[in-house]
Amino acid sequence: MRSGERLVRTLLLGCGVLSVATTLGIVASLAFEAVAFFREVPVLDYLTGTSWGPTFRPPSFGVLPLLGATVLIGLASMLVAVPVGLGAAVYLAEYARPGARRVLKPLLEVLAGIPTVVFGYFALTFITPTLVQRLLPGTGVFNALSAGLVMGVSGAMRRCCAKMVGAAQIAAMKPLRSR
Repeated sequence: MRSGERLVRTLLLGCGVLSVATTLGIVASLAFEAVAFFREVPVLDYLTGTSWGPTFRPPSFGVLPLLGATVLIGLASMLVAVPVGLGAAVYLAEYARPGARRVLKPLLEVLAGIPTVVFGYFALTFITPTLVQRLLPGTGVFNALSAGLVMGVSGAMRRCCAKMVGAAQIAAMKPLRSR
């Protein structure tokens, strides 16, 4: 084996070891903090509590509202993401002109790469005050509707890109099947 290959192999091994060590460090940190948390909060209270208010006096740490909100936002985002994502994918794969496809596909791919946290911040600071609170006066800043809408659009972009790749693969295979 040449010295260049040996160096690359050593670097790749180092990257792999660093990745595993980082993952183990994260797991250990989370486990340490979880043990400290559950020394203060009984597990049964955490699993069956109906209020989440870690900054309240006295604090409450029931996880059920978080689970309920997660399910609600997930369902709302699927109601938006599935039709929008499929529609965009079908349009781009079957109906869009090549010029439109050249512009829209990379744009959707860039937007699909944005972290979910950024979309959540966008929902909180822009969608809620400019759209949701105007359409539904009295809606609080923290609401499931704006989160569901933004997460749905985010999911639609990801699905659209995946569907376009799938459609392109199927289209590429058609000439082979007809032979």
